[in-house]
Amino acid sequence: MPPSSPALSVATSVYNGERFLDTAIASVLAQSFGDFEFLLLDDQSTDGTAQIMARHAQMDRRIRVIPSVSKGRVAALNSLFEAARAPWVAIVDGDDIQHPDRFARQMAEIARHPAGDRLVVLGAEVRMVGIDGQPIERPAFRRPLDDAGIRANLEVGAQLSHNACVVSREAVRAVGAYRSAYRHAEDYDLWLRLSEAGSMANLPDRLVDYRIYPDQVSSRHVVEQMRNTAIAWLAHRSRAAGLPDPTDHIASMPSLEELDAWFGEGAARYVRRRILDRVIYSPEALSGDGWKALRDHVYRDGARGSRLWRAAARLARAGHPIKASTIAAGLIGVRGLGSVA
Repeated sequence: MPPSSPALSVATSVYNGERFLDTAIASVLAQSFGDFEFLLLDDQSTDGTAQIMARHAQMDRRIRVIPSVSKGRVAALNSLFEAARAPWVAIVDGDDIQHPDRFARQMAEIARHPAGDRLVVLGAEVRMVGIDGQPIERPAFRRPLDDAGIRANLEVGAQLSHNACVVSREAVRAVGAYRSAYRHAEDYDLWLRLSEAGSMANLPDRLVDYRIYPDQVSSRHVVEQMRNTAIAWLAHRSRAAGLPDPTDHIASMPSLEELDAWFGEGAARYVRRRILDRVIYSPEALSGDGWKALRDHVYRDGARGSRLWRAAARLARAGHPIKASTIAAGLIGVRGLGSVA
């Protein structure tokens, strides 16, 4: 790597982010650790995002604006990693606020890491804040700090906050970068593949203010996100067993009905259960994108239990009596209503 290359590349892709972008950029430029390049990519926004990026690039030579080659978050992230010149890439979302010592803390931890243990990703805790930047009070959540703890809990969730991670650029490229088929779960899929290439760790400190608001992508696509998360775990287990990854190089995910043929008997049932674990308390999700998973879990999988009765009750109270009746009928063994759309 040329001597002029920075120690860290900061990667930010933004779509229609003018509302918070100035604040997000300012929090990066105010870092106590200054040996970084700042890569900004406008994901074909229709607001003033591009103009904000261009203005900041004129004022700070560390900023490079990366052209968008294909719309979408996965393509944007891959473009940023391709453009990065540093061995480590810090992921920064365009609506978050970085604490002033985030990069310093993480780069110091990377430098202290034992040379014989190949670290590929280092995360940190985040603080949830609202649209106004004020902290949101939530029950304390502590991610595992070491590689063993992260691996032991990977099936239940990522254990790494994507927007607070510093990642090895070389490792990301080696495992094939982000995969477009895993839309809305592309970070989890990447962590699973990186776990096969090296070690992972978290710092215990809250180093990012993570902005939460109702129209975020993760809240709009929760069923697809959970489906792809579950499939990513199945693919990880296939690779761990020395088998091919059926999702390698695919453009889009198979239907749930095809999963048993791809991964073996029980795969579809597993994915349906994982979807319901995530949305079982949301009648909106159960009656919308999650409806087919709920219906098939009862009628195809023969699932029973009090939580499914409670889901039927929630559907009824939320104004979906036909769907509630369909689930209730399936739970008592009446098969005729299972075809209700």
